[in-house]
Amino acid sequence: MAELVEVAEPTSRYPLDFALASTFAISIVFIILASAFTSPATSDLNSGAPPAVNWWEVPIQDRWQMDLVNNSWRSQLPIEDKFKILPMTEHYVEVELPPEEQDAGFPEQAKMHLSLWLPEVPDGVKVPVISTIHPYYDFGAPGDKSNPNTIPDRGVGKWVYEEFVPQGYALAQVSTFGTGKSTHCQDVKGRGEQIGIDAAVRWLGKQDWSNGNVAVMGKSYAGTTNWEAAQFDNPYLKTIVPISGSIGVQQMFYRNGSSEARALLYDVLYEGATVDGDSSDLRMCSDDLIGPASPFTTYTAAELGGDRWNDYWAERYHLPDVLSNYRGSVYIVWGMQDWNVDAYHFSPTYQLLRDRGINVRGIFGQWGHNYPDQIVVHSGIGSGYGAEAFPNMTRMDWAVELFGWFEYYLKDIGAEPVSLVQMQRNDGAWHLEETWPPKDVEWLEMGLDQFQATGGQRVSTTNSLTFESEVFENETHISGLPTLHLDVQALCKGGQIFATMKDATTGLRLGHAVMDLRYRDGGYDAKITVPFLSYTMKMEFNPMDVVIPAGHSLAIELTETGEDYLPSPDCAAIGINVETTSSSVLSLPLIDRAEEDVRWFKVIEPADPANASS
Repeated sequence: MAELVEVAEPTSRYPLDFALASTFAISIVFIILASAFTSPATSDLNSGAPPAVNWWEVPIQDRWQMDLVNNSWRSQLPIEDKFKILPMTEHYVEVELPPEEQDAGFPEQAKMHLSLWLPEVPDGVKVPVISTIHPYYDFGAPGDKSNPNTIPDRGVGKWVYEEFVPQGYALAQVSTFGTGKSTHCQDVKGRGEQIGIDAAVRWLGKQDWSNGNVAVMGKSYAGTTNWEAAQFDNPYLKTIVPISGSIGVQQMFYRNGSSEARALLYDVLYEGATVDGDSSDLRMCSDDLIGPASPFTTYTAAELGGDRWNDYWAERYHLPDVLSNYRGSVYIVWGMQDWNVDAYHFSPTYQLLRDRGINVRGIFGQWGHNYPDQIVVHSGIGSGYGAEAFPNMTRMDWAVELFGWFEYYLKDIGAEPVSLVQMQRNDGAWHLEETWPPKDVEWLEMGLDQFQATGGQRVSTTNSLTFESEVFENETHISGLPTLHLDVQALCKGGQIFATMKDATTGLRLGHAVMDLRYRDGGYDAKITVPFLSYTMKMEFNPMDVVIPAGHSLAIELTETGEDYLPSPDCAAIGINVETTSSSVLSLPLIDRAEEDVRWFKVIEPADPANASS
């Protein structure tokens, strides 16, 4: 079992002194509640008495003192295995689908295939399940396929197999419809897939060996299936841990109407990856006919209803059903530098879940499309995309964090975890917040007339604009989703602007925003644009938690497109005229956290990536 040990104060960029933090924690009730994993643990630790708590309930800001492994391929639990693991077994779950979701090409009984690993517990002891669900088992072209779901995967499966199954949890790896050994057509994130996922979760909760409590966990597509599972009022689903899992397909590929390039072939590529050259290739979902066309009609003619010519997008928007039906808890994990599934998926989702009465926790670090505890992967992140936060982004206490979460929600052991956010700033500093964006945000509004402008007025494929602010006298902490409201003149039936925010003094990239003029009010409602009329583009940046040092200035660069976004259809070369007056406004959400603020916390220093196992 892990113990708190006396260690020397490590050299750190973090401003929080441990002794000072304890003093402040005694006097600030809110911080006691927000910064501890559970309130009993905080009270005991701050009283000066030995911590009479479970080891996993050590407060977040004290975990850096725990004797945890820091050089493993992933974070580890600081305890010995309790149980051996029984041999893997395979199972099929029969699923009843409504008529409109039946396979249109190769009718057969719809079945979800899963592989199961159970701990060898005493007779009569029932165990909860941690499941991961996705299409990537036995995925790809013949001769170049990934492993089947009978082998623990390198994402969630192997980690849960090693760390959690020996502690009395079952592991289930489930293939979505049309992939692996699951039958039926592959209804990519559609209603049929959602119903199949729900059926698999119910099956896991009803088994004789199960205590009736099921978690779904995973990253990327395997994170999206978390939201799909939570669309139903399923009494067995007690918690989900979506890691960079999109809340909807349209929401994944379109930001303020701007389309990512990969959106155009998304559905087609998934269908093609399951071609085996046998009778299973005859499977055909009804949405297979309309799915590939939806990105094209949305991209080229959204203002004419091209984004709503069918219900393809609406059927694959998971969050509304989650807010209406789900009764469990949510632990959201995201990389602030994730370009695969952008970080705007977690905000305002986090607060919407809280408003619904759901206990939700978040950990948001400066990594990319990764897990929080991958030191080797994190080491490859580039400057302006998280490198400045390395190695402090790597959380080797994440297994401890999730163990406490699962113990409570799946075994009813310990105190209920407090709903809070662990947020990392772009310089590596971690801070705790009750919610995010923080409630005490103050907005700084700056008209573009306060900036020095270069580049003229037009933004097109051949011209960009740059605006540089005056020097900031004090260190400035941006925490939230900045906005840029631009007064513009249309020169075509549309147009697009990609805005990059930088530290003008160092050139360091801080964040970005993008908008198609047809979606000038934000969201997913396109409007007709008339050439030579003026409009206000209400742009919103992706979530940012960044610092502008004292004496530095801020720059906003406007280009026609950027990174992985498509250019505007038809209007990219013509462009948009931008008003560089006070009517165009940049608004920054600012917070002030003094050096001694107890919301800052340290993390365990990970090993040198060269010495870490992989």
